[in-house]
Amino acid sequence: MSATGSQKRLTPTQIAAMKGGKPIVCLTAYTTPMARLLDEHCDLLLVGDSLGMVLYGMETTIGVTLDMMIAHGKAVMRGVANACVVVDMPFGSYQESKETAFRNAVRIMQETGCDAVKLEGGEEMAETIAFLTKRGIPVLGHIGLMPQLVHTAGGYRSVGHSEHETSKIRRDAHAIGGSGAFAVVVEGTVEPLAREITASIHIPTIGIGASSACDGQILVSDDILGLFNDFKPRFVKRYDELGKRVADAAASYAEEVRARKFPAAEHTFKRRS
Repeated sequence: MSATGSQKRLTPTQIAAMKGGKPIVCLTAYTTPMARLLDEHCDLLLVGDSLGMVLYGMETTIGVTLDMMIAHGKAVMRGVANACVVVDMPFGSYQESKETAFRNAVRIMQETGCDAVKLEGGEEMAETIAFLTKRGIPVLGHIGLMPQLVHTAGGYRSVGHSEHETSKIRRDAHAIGGSGAFAVVVEGTVEPLAREITASIHIPTIGIGASSACDGQILVSDDILGLFNDFKPRFVKRYDELGKRVADAAASYAEEVRARKFPAAEHTFKRRS
């Protein structure tokens, strides 16, 4: 169901309609060149606040700002023709009140031209999501492991191991399912629970460290390409090791520069006669 050729980009409504069908393919994108490379292969591209860690070397996503998300959202939109584009709302941009969330979501959509926003939270954010969607802002939810809550959650770890956690995640899933969100990311959640949630709510689930039974999957592009090597989560599969190839290319370039092999004659300009 990916858009091709002259078709318009996939919309949040079309993504919602993929529930129970062909799996929804999602990846992160933060720049125009990467968006262009990924666009034809993905149904949804997420401008994730993970860019704080992947691009800026932050330890968590907490330091990511609204201006950063908008700048990268604009960059991604310049490279997309097919995929639905969703921009993360960063920490502190939506938790204070429904009205604050609305103002910041409007700013993101107006300044980037993206199709939807994503925010983290379950029961506690369902009312805010409903407020946004009733006012024309499509929302992608996010439950399970929530990186913006890393300091109160005790770090990055899988969730759903205890009955308390399981019960909370179930409630979160049903709250987001009934909030008007067009889909929900389920992150770092034990497989049986992610599978159960997918079967029990009417909107698509997008898994990351969850279950193959989810309606779609998302990973950080730099993780699957081997460009981000600070750490490798259990749920990441490396599809290439571009980081090593980049380093090897840089080493070859440095060697040729120091040996005065580059630039060669074909890389320089002759004086016009």
